[in-house]
Amino acid sequence: MRTIWWRSLLVLHVVAAAAAAAAAAAEDDVRCLRGVKATLDRDGRLSWNLSNGTVGFVCSFVGVSCWNPQENRVLGLNLRDMSLSGSIASDLQYCAAANVLDLSSNAISGAIPPDLCSWLPYLVTLDLSNNQLTGAIPPGLSGCRFLNTLVLAGNRLEGAIPPSLAQLDRLTRLDLSDNRLSGQIPAPIGDKFASSSFDHNDGLCGHPVSRCGRSLTRTIVIVVAAGVFGAATSLALAWMIWRCWSPSGKRASPERGREDGRWWAERLRMAHNRLVPVSLFQKPIVKVKLADLMTATADFHPSNLIVAGSPRTGTSYKAVLPDGSALTVKRLHSCPLPEKHFRAEMGRIGQLRHPNLVPLLGFCVVEDERLLVYKHMPNGALSSALESLDWPARVRIGIGAARGLAWLHHGFQIPFLHQNLSLKAILLDEDYEARITDFGLTGLMRTSTGDGADTSPFLNGDFGEFGYTAPESASNADPTTKEDVYAFGIILLELVTGQKATEITSDAGGEGFKGSLVDWVNRLSITGRIHEAFDLSLQGKGNDDEIMQVLKIASGCVVASPKERPSMYKVFQTLKKIGDGYDLSEHLDEFPLVYGKEE
Repeated sequence: MRTIWWRSLLVLHVVAAAAAAAAAAAEDDVRCLRGVKATLDRDGRLSWNLSNGTVGFVCSFVGVSCWNPQENRVLGLNLRDMSLSGSIASDLQYCAAANVLDLSSNAISGAIPPDLCSWLPYLVTLDLSNNQLTGAIPPGLSGCRFLNTLVLAGNRLEGAIPPSLAQLDRLTRLDLSDNRLSGQIPAPIGDKFASSSFDHNDGLCGHPVSRCGRSLTRTIVIVVAAGVFGAATSLALAWMIWRCWSPSGKRASPERGREDGRWWAERLRMAHNRLVPVSLFQKPIVKVKLADLMTATADFHPSNLIVAGSPRTGTSYKAVLPDGSALTVKRLHSCPLPEKHFRAEMGRIGQLRHPNLVPLLGFCVVEDERLLVYKHMPNGALSSALESLDWPARVRIGIGAARGLAWLHHGFQIPFLHQNLSLKAILLDEDYEARITDFGLTGLMRTSTGDGADTSPFLNGDFGEFGYTAPESASNADPTTKEDVYAFGIILLELVTGQKATEITSDAGGEGFKGSLVDWVNRLSITGRIHEAFDLSLQGKGNDDEIMQVLKIASGCVVASPKERPSMYKVFQTLKKIGDGYDLSEHLDEFPLVYGKEE
């Protein structure tokens, strides 16, 4: 009996000690977040209520992920583009179990702490890019032995690349570009990573950038190049004067270009612009320059116009390469972001790959012009093809578009919002599979107010395709996924009715009907004539039951209250059940949806 009593006492002691250790660890993580907020969040951007004492309360914080939602143990800090400033907080050491630290695209200054990997030894991803960090890259980063991704691009880091980084044998992505680094690239590092990892560090040499020890030759080259450039500039100036003032030259003057709306293309033809490189996310066999895009689009000739677009989304041109293959080049009409932030947004969008998204292949920055390079979709936009599509094709396209949008919403801890969905934003590939385009453009259209706050043109009523914007959009300061759901509901209505979002051509709603597509469908539903909403080309072909099911899904997406709209994951799952009857399973294999499926 005494032995049993002692064993019971020992078990209770062990349990109590474990509970005390867990509580201490949880308190450490709360202390970590409190320090991060105090050090970096000077303007109160992080709405973290750290006075809450409930179990797992930090797991609901924006930018915070936990190992287990029932405990305050931080798995990752994803604080990208949160307008943070200050230096990296030493209190990060109290989030010792974290494996992700993303502080990119903020205004964080100071040096990278040399003890960072002692504080966070289990880091798998470290992204401090596009800040204002100074000093040297700490050799101690080699202590993060589990690192797969190390991104320090777009800062003001100086000095040599520490040879100790070669010890990171799990590293698969390294980006040290756009800094002030100098010296020779350590051979094991240079042999493992492409030159793009070291771009725009004028003092670096060694493989894969250039050979070292040729400073004199380089100086001579610079002097010669300067002389050649000066002569070329003089010739270009004389040419421009001739073009503008001579009788024969006036025919192709910039003013003439402005008359036909293509003055920007005239400017891009300048010789020094044509040499600007195109940044591609996958390393090409041959380097691509703006001149190649100019040739492939016939200098952006109107005959190669694909989609005229709008001031919000830009204009797309077909680019035919010498081997006969095609790309799509989109010219953004307005992009107020500085080049550094634009490149950061490109890096973010360029990583998105999904079977139902149009992949962004690269981009080009020429003065204040911004060109995006996409994979070409040979069957154009859904807005042009809708009339010719039968019901099975429309179901397949609806399911594919829902799948892509659901992934943007639920595949990330912080959802990617589209905010510009329409029939024009859904393109069709060679197999008539739906591919969503224009995702991520809201980040490119963001402007900054005088007080440093970011404001989207969407909030000013300038963003969002007319006819697809949710009722709450005009007054909602924080766009949500439910606004995308509303726009997708309009697209489903268009697939069912064959009507346009803002123009009703059928007499079913009554002669002289004035109103939106939603108003028209609601009116027919109230009067018991909902079947009259079906596209005439679809009626009487044995699909009426399915058409009604899709119409009900669409109606649920466009209800006035955002809370009553389903999530895109639920919309996709419901549509997928309808598609099962068409044996479309090979096109609908599950794609990982990580976060918030049921929200």
